[in-house]
Amino acid sequence: MQPPPLLEALPFAGLLLSIALLPMLAPRFWHRRLGAIAVFWSLVFLLILAVHDGLGAAFAEGWSALLTEYLPFVSVLLALYATTGGILIRGGPGGTPASNTVWLAAGTLLAGVIGTTGASMVLIRPLLRANAHRAQKIHIVIALILLIGNAGGALSPLGDPPLYLGFLQGVPFFWPLRHLALPLLFFATPVLAGFYLLDRRSARAAPPPEPRGRLRLRGRWHLVLIALINLAVLGQAIWHPGTVRLFGAAIGGERLAASLLFLALAGLASAITPLAVREANLFEWAPLVEIAKLFPAIFITITPVLALLATRTQTPLSATANFWGSGLASAFLDNAPTYLIFFRQAGGEGLPPDDALRAISAGAVLFGGLTYIGNAPNMMIRTVAAQRGIRMPRFFGYTGLAALALAPALGLVWAVFFR
Repeated sequence: MQPPPLLEALPFAGLLLSIALLPMLAPRFWHRRLGAIAVFWSLVFLLILAVHDGLGAAFAEGWSALLTEYLPFVSVLLALYATTGGILIRGGPGGTPASNTVWLAAGTLLAGVIGTTGASMVLIRPLLRANAHRAQKIHIVIALILLIGNAGGALSPLGDPPLYLGFLQGVPFFWPLRHLALPLLFFATPVLAGFYLLDRRSARAAPPPEPRGRLRLRGRWHLVLIALINLAVLGQAIWHPGTVRLFGAAIGGERLAASLLFLALAGLASAITPLAVREANLFEWAPLVEIAKLFPAIFITITPVLALLATRTQTPLSATANFWGSGLASAFLDNAPTYLIFFRQAGGEGLPPDDALRAISAGAVLFGGLTYIGNAPNMMIRTVAAQRGIRMPRFFGYTGLAALALAPALGLVWAVFFR
């Protein structure tokens, strides 16, 4: 494989540095001009590509990324965000170290059923509401990102995009449950234990939580819509009507139909959600708008970076290299195409051996919480928390804290399963 010119990878590096540095150095400029910054780096990449390959090739590259990668990505996120925004959880135990730990453990399991984005958006609001009496809540949000926003997706193809890609490539539906449940247990146990100890220490300086009352749930029809979203995701592996070409770019008919269905379900969820539920959830579109503005640039500029990565992974890799390689790459790149690169490197035209696939899958899912861009729910969770007055750390600060929390768990998983 001929690698692309290194110059083509620089816009993605510039975008990554913008995400990391501008919120810290120029926060007002970043929040007001986020969309313009994303467009700038996209145009820089397309200009470099146009000089190298021609204007037509540059247009085709950008349009293909938007149609085949961004549209399916943002449509399902929109559907999940709109439907989960109509689910209101009230009451139940909350605000104590034990109940917070139980919430996180239950949410980790739920993420395998309704996806990391769905589970994160359903549970972050009641979890923060239960801990409203706390002054220190950053550790709660970080634990939610690590466990519910990422690791919990390991149990099924519905949980996380990389495993869904594996399902589309022929990996059996229950393969993740059989092969990743134990690594997830060894990962989640030290993270939950460390969280409980930290949360118990934090709780000593806080007033006691108010009585919560019995657990109540509003928005049962929204649960039906979430089930329809999951069925649409699964349906793409079964129904293949052929390829559709739009303005020169090809997209699978099933992906286009699913994207349109997701948009319709998002509209329906918004229409049937009572205003009182939205107000109680402090629902705003800002977390999704930030994702919608930023990720087109990521999908457009990331292509040469992934191509360079593919040229570096042509020889067979050990389980250790697959685990750490796919994991670290997924933390800073899009974990779905990163997974696919390692998947194809290990399996060629067929499925990789179970030991290689297990290492690749675990790495792609468990490392996602290392950075804010490691998985789509991360930035959404951060924005929701920030809107509720929680001063979340900047990019490097968060990555440092996440690395401290993840290192023992990832080291244990590696030592037991992939050394």
